[in-house]
Amino acid sequence: MPRLLGVDIPKEKRIEISLTYIYGVGRYLSNQILKEAQISPDKRAKDLTEEEISRIVNIIQKGNYKVEGDLRRDISQNIKRLMDIGSYRGMRHKRGLPCRGQRTRTNARTRKGPRKGNIAIAKAKKE
Repeated sequence: MPRLLGVDIPKEKRIEISLTYIYGVGRYLSNQILKEAQISPDKRAKDLTEEEISRIVNIIQKGNYKVEGDLRRDISQNIKRLMDIGSYRGMRHKRGLPCRGQRTRTNARTRKGPRKGNIAIAKAKKE
């Protein structure tokens, strides 16, 4: 597996898709990087030479793209800022509820976690 910016990218997939395994790089940015590096998007990741890999890494670093650790840090700082100023979105993050207007009367189980039903009823069902 080729390693770019500390991420192992899949070797059997096309490089256009393999680059999307880097956090912060999607299909559009992947194609832009490959066009600038003059590498065919149809090429497999295992067929890349060391020189081509270094070109890709240089373009990502010099292109002022926020990827991996920097992007994750920025996102977490933004969420922390929202929580510190006490905004509605910040409060929703604190409480572990959806922040983008979804309903919570039903659904929202991903954010809320498993149901916290009546313990007596749950025990009775098990028996």
